[in-house]
Amino acid sequence: MNIRCTPRRMPCAAIATLWCGVLAFALAAPMAARAQTSETTAAIDAWSYRIVPGDTLIGISDEYMVRPADWPRLQRLNRIADPLRLVPGSEVRIPTDWLRQMVTVAEAVFVRGDVMVRHSPSEPAVTVPIGATLRAGDVVRTAADSSLTLRFADGSRLLVVPDSEVAIVELLAVGRAARPSLKVRLERGSADALVVPRPARDTRFEIRTPAVNLGVRGTEFRARVDPNPSVTRAEVLVGSVVATGIGAVKVADNRTQNGVTVDAGLGIVAEAGRPIAAPQRLIGAPDLSAVEPLLERVPLRLSWPAMPGARGYRAQIYAADSSDQLLLDGVFTDASARWADLPDGRYRLRARALDAQSLEGLDASATFVLNARPEPPFTSAPANGGNAYGEAAELRWARPMAAARFRLQVATDPDFKSALFDSSDLTETSRSMSLPPGRYHWRVASIAADGDLGPFGDVQSYTQKPEPVSPALDPPEPGADGLLLRWQRPEAGRKVRFQVATDGDFAQVVLDETTDAAQTLLKYPAPGTYYLRARTIESDGFEGPFGTPQQIDVPRSPWWWLVPGGLMLLLL
Repeated sequence: MNIRCTPRRMPCAAIATLWCGVLAFALAAPMAARAQTSETTAAIDAWSYRIVPGDTLIGISDEYMVRPADWPRLQRLNRIADPLRLVPGSEVRIPTDWLRQMVTVAEAVFVRGDVMVRHSPSEPAVTVPIGATLRAGDVVRTAADSSLTLRFADGSRLLVVPDSEVAIVELLAVGRAARPSLKVRLERGSADALVVPRPARDTRFEIRTPAVNLGVRGTEFRARVDPNPSVTRAEVLVGSVVATGIGAVKVADNRTQNGVTVDAGLGIVAEAGRPIAAPQRLIGAPDLSAVEPLLERVPLRLSWPAMPGARGYRAQIYAADSSDQLLLDGVFTDASARWADLPDGRYRLRARALDAQSLEGLDASATFVLNARPEPPFTSAPANGGNAYGEAAELRWARPMAAARFRLQVATDPDFKSALFDSSDLTETSRSMSLPPGRYHWRVASIAADGDLGPFGDVQSYTQKPEPVSPALDPPEPGADGLLLRWQRPEAGRKVRFQVATDGDFAQVVLDETTDAAQTLLKYPAPGTYYLRARTIESDGFEGPFGTPQQIDVPRSPWWWLVPGGLMLLLL
C-alpha cells in the first residue's frame, strides 16, 4: 500500500537534526556498508510511505516517527545510502512501534438485513446495528439481501453488498497531520469504495483481495472477488487506483511487475500469481429514461433498452436521497430488474451493464415512486371484456384486509377523462349501475382507514346490452311421430332453451332441451294439458328470461293429430 505526500518545508529543529544526522551518517556509513544490522533482517510489522520529489529521510522521520532523531535507525532498516537524496516512487518502511499514530474506528451508518461481525476468532459473531463502531481486526459478513455501509474517520465510505465478507485490517491516523491510513481485505463478494479527497490531509486507503492490492486516494471505485477467489475485478469511476498483484509476479528477465494505474472509466481483471492485464475501457451506461416515474404494482419490475455487447446487468435500489442506503441488489441476464417486494416510497434505481469480461460498466440512475398500497381489490363481475344485460349492471369486487372503503370510477373512455361515476365513499364491495346500452370501463382503488388512497386496479371493460328477448313460439304441428314444436330461429352464436311441463309452474318438466335449431319434437304426448316456454341464451352463456308460457290441450282421441283443429293452443 502506497501514499504520496506533497513536499514540506522542514522546521528549524529538523534542519539542525539534519546536520547532526549527516555527521552521524558520515561516521556510521562505513560500518553500515560492512555489515547488516539485526533490524534489517528481522521480520517487522511496518507501515510503508511512498517517496515523492523533495522528500528527505529526516523530514519523513520528523513527520511520522515518535522519535524523529531515530532517523539513522530508519536509514539502516531501509538500506538508504543518502538520506538527502531519496528515490521518488520508492518506499520507506516505518515499524509501527516507531510510528506516530492514533487508532481510529469505522461506524456502521447503514445496515439492512442480516449483517454479522466477529471481533476475534475466539468470539461468536454478533449482529451489527446501525451506529455500531468497528475496529481493526473485525470481520463483517453480509447475508443474501443484506448490505452494510461503513464510514471511516476521514468521511470515506465502504459499501458492502449482499453475500460478502470484509476484514478490517488497519484504521489509523498517522503522522503529525493525523493522515488517515485505512486498509481492508475483501475476502469474497463485492464492495464499493468512496474515498474522500483531502489535499491537506492525504487519505491512504487500500483494499486487498486474494489477487490484488488496490491503493487509492480521492477516488470512487468497485472491487469484486469471484467465487473463484483467485480472480478479482475492479472498476474505477472517479480518480485513479494503483493495482499491485499479490506476490512477486515475474514478467521478464527476473523483473517483477510494478503497480498498474487504473484511471477513471477503466477496469481490470486480476488473477493471483499472474501479471495484471492492461486496463480496459468500461462499457457505457444503459438508458434509463423509459423507467416509469410512478410504479403501482408489486412484484417490482423495471426495464430499459438492451445494450449491444452486454452479457448481463447489475441493478440496485437505493433510498432516493442517499447513496449509503442500498436496499436491493441483483444481477440479471436481460435488461430488466425484478424483485418480489419493496415498501411504498421514493427510490433511486442504479443500473450498469456487464461486458464480456464481466467487468461492470458505468452507472445510470433514475428516480421513481412506488405506491402499491393499499393494494387494489380483485374484481369479480362483470368479467373483463364481458357483457351485462338489462337496464343495470352489478359491479362487484373483493375486500382487501387493509381497505376501509373504496373509490369506484366508471367512464366511457379507458383514460377516465370524463368519468360518469366517481365516488370515494363506498364501503360495500358492490355497486349497481343503471346505464344505457354501450361500452363502459371501470376501476376500483382501496382506501385505508387513515385515508391513504392506494392505486387503482387494472381497468375492466364490459358492454351493457339489452336483455335478450325470448323467441316467439309458432303453433304446434301434429305429425306422425308426435308434436312438432317450432320457434323463431336464433341468431348466429345464440341458442334456445325450450321447456315443456305438465304444470304452469314448470315443476313437472317433461322436455328440457337447449339447441341452436328452430324446432324440437315432443313424441306421442299423453292426453292432457301442457305448458310451453322458451328463453334465448347469448353466446357468452347469459340466459335471458323465459317468455310468457303457452298452454296446449291434447285430446283423448288417439287420432287427434290427424284431425284438423284437434289441438288447442292457448296463450296464458
